[in-house]
Amino acid sequence: MRYRTFGRTGWQVSEIGYGMWGMGGWTGSDDAESLRALELAVALGCNFFDTAWVYGNGRSERLFGELLQSGRVDRSTLHVATKVPPKNMKWPAKAEYAPGETYPRDHILEYTEKSRSNLGVDAIDLQQLHVWSDAWADDSGWQRAVEELKRNRIIRAFGISVNRREPDNVLRALETGLVDSVQVVYNIFDQAPEDTLLPYCQEHGIAVIARVPFDEGSLTGALTADSHWPDGDFRNLYFTRETLEATLPRVERLQPLVPDGMDLPEIALRFILEHPAVSTTIPGMRRPRHVERNLAASDGTRLSPRLRDGLRAHRWDRASHTA
Repeated sequence: MRYRTFGRTGWQVSEIGYGMWGMGGWTGSDDAESLRALELAVALGCNFFDTAWVYGNGRSERLFGELLQSGRVDRSTLHVATKVPPKNMKWPAKAEYAPGETYPRDHILEYTEKSRSNLGVDAIDLQQLHVWSDAWADDSGWQRAVEELKRNRIIRAFGISVNRREPDNVLRALETGLVDSVQVVYNIFDQAPEDTLLPYCQEHGIAVIARVPFDEGSLTGALTADSHWPDGDFRNLYFTRETLEATLPRVERLQPLVPDGMDLPEIALRFILEHPAVSTTIPGMRRPRHVERNLAASDGTRLSPRLRDGLRAHRWDRASHTA
């Protein structure tokens, strides 16, 4: 496993982190298997874990807390990040929502305490806001909450997770100096963060967490026109029939670029790691075999310039429709 500096915090974090949404909020998850996968990830050198209260209403957080309390891992070597849901529980964030509807001070403090209890930690390494609109950047409520949480050492750093396909909808918040990290959708298809956000973060020492590296599964190459999930699974909303019809041909056109000895998920991760502004990327992993496959991409192997340029040609600027 290779490590990168997490912005101005100075933390050394594994460049392949662990996205924990699947084990808390997707169908087909098994808690015992999730714990085995988490423990294996630690053994293989992963030290950055990203969860959120809304991932199973604390389920994902409690699973990680169970691992921390097991005595089988060294808490001091691990970095855990979580997220405060908006008070109105609406995704995506919209500018017309008043800050009092989304992130008033008391709400941020309340959910930080809930998460701290679920995780069983004295301090949360990274607390994030789960949705965002820069229309709220000047609001004093969230700013006072962040200052208070840091001052009281309840959190060590603060970040914002930005709306899908709206990577610049956070720049005003970054100018406050309160934001230590940004979590953004960045992958072979979603390359727009390269235009403005990633250079800004690199210049100002702001860590970047690249989420959705596999485009919710399309970049694993495992989807078909008949793909469907049980009722209530997010992927049914993301991959509508129209979305699948638009996505699958694009995935097919990528396949000839995959070098011998690699597969599409591996090249998807390596593409993200090519950008120096990225601190870590967080593929979702629920099973030990996912952990072994994804963490193996952190070996320092670079993509050839020709391949890198070929992948950049697959940028797909889609309209924003979900957080």
